[in-house]
Amino acid sequence: MKDFFTVKEFAALTGVEASTLRFWDEIDLFSPAKRDPDNNYRYYSLAQLTAVNFISVLSDLNIPLKTIAELRKDRDPENFMRLLEIKEKEMDMELRALRERSSIIHARRELIRYGLNVDITQVSVLHRDHKALIIWPRNEYKEGETFLQPLAAFANQAAMHRINLDFPVGGYWDSLDGFKNATSRPDCFFSIDPTGTSARKEGNYLVGFSHGFYGEVGDLPDRMLAYATENDIAVEGPVYVIYLHDEICTLESSDYLAQACIAVSKPKKLK
Repeated sequence: MKDFFTVKEFAALTGVEASTLRFWDEIDLFSPAKRDPDNNYRYYSLAQLTAVNFISVLSDLNIPLKTIAELRKDRDPENFMRLLEIKEKEMDMELRALRERSSIIHARRELIRYGLNVDITQVSVLHRDHKALIIWPRNEYKEGETFLQPLAAFANQAAMHRINLDFPVGGYWDSLDGFKNATSRPDCFFSIDPTGTSARKEGNYLVGFSHGFYGEVGDLPDRMLAYATENDIAVEGPVYVIYLHDEICTLESSDYLAQACIAVSKPKKLK
């Protein structure tokens, strides 16, 4: 085994890029064992492997190079343990953020995919799985207001309530009649958040769809009521309206795709 290695040789030996070794030298983090006085070439020794490992391990833990440089000059097990505890807490926060972003992606992909495959012309009774929700506080409307005012007001307080507005948000009406009479004024909003303590329970639901901007559901309530009457179906409880396609995935507001559903309490008679 040679006593000294060129940058290229030492890079191959350690797995650290030659450009990285040069950069570490330039910022006085890690310098070669010696330089050739004639051509200024860098040469590294085997004894420097531990120094490279120290820097590499800490770099892989995303510890700043400035901190690494300080620790190279002065460290002991106690202060290094404190550093690791800090990094562990930071990484726990990063992991929580990643899991939350993954949940947002899953929720939106599920809605978009369903919207691409559903027959939006039909009102029907469909089975719906349990869906965790966060039900927001009840809306208060002044005369002439629509959902926009309470939604904007609450959005300013969402962080205080620990609600992530990146999750899909829907409208909640206490009844189908309430939905019919005030399609642009939901009694509450809800967000599809897997950490929610409320839920749309598993079961059979009367389900219908419509295109249009928020609150513009056309004759959807009438179609749902007509279907329930014609098929001797009783419904109860809140109406949940969620947009399968919204501004996140489509450009034109006229292409927004809403799904409304309400629990069936008296199923359709079998013929």
